[in-house]
Amino acid sequence: MAKEVTKRSENYSQWYNDLVVKADLAEQSPVRGCMVIKPYGYAIWEKMQSVLDAAFKKTGVQNAYFPLFIPKSFFSREAEHVAGFAKECAVVTHHRLMNDPDGKGVVVDPEAKLEEELVVRPTSETIIWSTYKNWITSWRDLPILCNHWCNLVRWEMRTRHFHRTAEFLWQEGHTAHATAEEAAAKAEEMVNVYADFARNTMALPVIIGHKSPNERFAGALDTLTIEAMMQDGKALQAGTSHFLGQNFAKSFDVQYTNKEGRQEYVWATSWGVSTRLMGALIMAHGDDNGLVLPPAIAPIQVVMVPIYKTEEEHNAILDRMYGLKKALEAEGHSVKIDDRDTLRPGFKFAEWELKGVPVRFAMGPRDLANGTVEVARRDTLTKETVALEGIEKTIADLLDDIQKTIYQKAFDFRAANVEKCDDWNEFKEKIQTGKFLLCHWDGTAETEQKIKDETKATIRCIPVDSFVCEEEGVDIYSGKPSRQRVVFAISY
Repeated sequence: MAKEVTKRSENYSQWYNDLVVKADLAEQSPVRGCMVIKPYGYAIWEKMQSVLDAAFKKTGVQNAYFPLFIPKSFFSREAEHVAGFAKECAVVTHHRLMNDPDGKGVVVDPEAKLEEELVVRPTSETIIWSTYKNWITSWRDLPILCNHWCNLVRWEMRTRHFHRTAEFLWQEGHTAHATAEEAAAKAEEMVNVYADFARNTMALPVIIGHKSPNERFAGALDTLTIEAMMQDGKALQAGTSHFLGQNFAKSFDVQYTNKEGRQEYVWATSWGVSTRLMGALIMAHGDDNGLVLPPAIAPIQVVMVPIYKTEEEHNAILDRMYGLKKALEAEGHSVKIDDRDTLRPGFKFAEWELKGVPVRFAMGPRDLANGTVEVARRDTLTKETVALEGIEKTIADLLDDIQKTIYQKAFDFRAANVEKCDDWNEFKEKIQTGKFLLCHWDGTAETEQKIKDETKATIRCIPVDSFVCEEEGVDIYSGKPSRQRVVFAISY
């Protein structure tokens, strides 16, 4: 089955597209720019949701749901925000269809025009802050810590499954606070939740940092980000957390009475990750044989394939496998027995390899007689025969090792492709080869834009945790004084 997947070295983009389809993650839908997420792909997304949702709730966040449709007038209240999304908005103008008088199907009823057009949610700040106005009157009502699992519509012109689609799934948190300090601390807390999830669940090394003013979320005073390196050296923004200041509170007149009896505007944050994380998972860990799923995110951690010739062998092996399955599931592992009798074992091996299942068992009559099983690990493509006695601990230790090995491989790849750079000509050459370059920047939007125009490279972040970048120097492009290095890369 891997022969049907383009090799990364031949065409990285096509390799990615092949994996999405061949590994049963998603497929094209009849609607331009949208995708159908298939059960196996959605199972991975559900694992992500489960881990993240639990992490959010540990910080005091509660789930809520807000409308899909937003009155157009709401967007007029925050000029910078609407400017950031105006070109991507889908707009509902009518509320009814009718039979075509000429008998050509159905048409929009011209008499059903809405009094006010509705924008299909590109993000929820405006509808949420119009709601928060009804919830907040006093300091006793704060903080409000809400999260919202939903879909968004952003009318992307160039689409790609799990990266940029006209409709995608995500979560967006929206919090309201009495002070700027409390809101800023929440934004920082949530970006660290994302980083912890990326590193420990997705086995994805990420850099935490601040976005430059040019790259901030529309309407934010500060945007924190986690940036990951894919196997082609490009950057992928995996999650963002925004300190919104009082912009939305002022736009929607959300005030509270403080302890001294004075009226003050509320301070805000928003933060989100999307099904783009699925794309990151594929591109950071996949190989020429298919997906490589970290055990912590894999819907199936262990797949078992029986090998037999007779019905008697079949029944005996299956009986043993169901016992193993029960024992491993009792330890919290997800296990599947592939007993399809229309496929050869070799085909099954290739299919589960393509789908990235971390561990594969194969058991034949000899294994059954010897009390052993052949164990193959997906990350290294190695196999060994192990004893069934104590298999629960063996598999627990193996899954832990696979999780660490996948992370370390990605970390080592990134480390090998991050460099300091202080020469403009060298920068122009190296940035095209797929690297993160740590360069001095003079802090101006003009210089940042000129670098982007000439090389397509952007400032991915001003790092705060992964690299020490506070040092005196001169800007890579302008030659003006600089107090820090930033991460430049070409991104998705």
